[in-house]
Amino acid sequence: MSAPRRILIVRLGAMGDIIHAMHAVLLLRAGFPNCSIGWAVEQRWSELLRSSAEAKPFTEQQPLVDHVHLLDTRKWRKNPLTQENRGQAISALREVRQMKYDIAIDFQGAIKSAVVAKLSGAAKRCGFADPWEKPAALLYTNTVLPKQVHVVLRNLELVGSLLEGDIQHSVFSSLLPNTGKESVPGKLTELGIRERFAILNPGAGWGAKQWPTDRFADVARALGKEGVRSLVNFGPGEEELAKLVEGRSEGYAIAAQFTLSQLIAVTRRAALFLGGDTGPLHLAAALKIPVVALFGPTDPARTGPYGTRSIVLRDPASITSHKRNRETEAGLMNISAEQVIAAARELLAGGRG
Repeated sequence: MSAPRRILIVRLGAMGDIIHAMHAVLLLRAGFPNCSIGWAVEQRWSELLRSSAEAKPFTEQQPLVDHVHLLDTRKWRKNPLTQENRGQAISALREVRQMKYDIAIDFQGAIKSAVVAKLSGAAKRCGFADPWEKPAALLYTNTVLPKQVHVVLRNLELVGSLLEGDIQHSVFSSLLPNTGKESVPGKLTELGIRERFAILNPGAGWGAKQWPTDRFADVARALGKEGVRSLVNFGPGEEELAKLVEGRSEGYAIAAQFTLSQLIAVTRRAALFLGGDTGPLHLAAALKIPVVALFGPTDPARTGPYGTRSIVLRDPASITSHKRNRETEAGLMNISAEQVIAAARELLAGGRG
């Protein structure tokens, strides 16, 4: 087939899912080096693709794509009939359509993402034959039924269906915006972080994925006594969890909230990341930071850390389920602080290739 001139990526959110799609976009970039690539993304995740609206393509501030199209589907769906929201939605979709994309690739597999691909005007719309929401497949012109299990490999299969021959892609860690370089060292010093540090992330998408805070504190104390302080990262609604870890850590951990750009910059400097199946874990993996991953109701074969040194802990009693239960999943509760401390020590010593 002739090389497309313009390709639209549709992966609206969330953090980990966007990062998982980046591997495939890198492969796409290698296969079609002269193609202009745009990405439709929720506004709150845009800093994963560019540091600011003024960022230029193929710089440290916007390294992966030519164009970033911002959408706010949560706001629009909440109040779809207001004049402001209708106007914003129409304007955003008009901007996408004006690019005249030849191909739209929907990595999300949701009805809303498939609609965005359809409304882009692209004649060829690619997606999975088994999307997350089955009706989404009705809006694709081309589908792929992947053989792989891991999300990253499934995404690579979807893009691979468009390519000819064996395409080699380059190092992934350079694809996230390199921002916050000036402010982050000073912020770390203010927090009392001057040498090697670990990032602990006690929050998760729902309660069943949250390992107990007292065990995170146990880990922070053990690492701290060996010269590795801990930053306890928290997002919106997670401050209480982080403060509990900090309060029980005997001064070896400090809770901190960062903007997305700051989190990227801080994670680049970390010696270790420790947490559950969350966006910050996948960010750390993408930046080649060693990861201790704590899995319970989600399957690491599908969403485990990809492309970095890692130790994944999951108890045999864990059962894969995406039910939004509030209580920590029983199998996850079986993972002891001692197991996690041992894994952290191994990675900090350079183990697990």
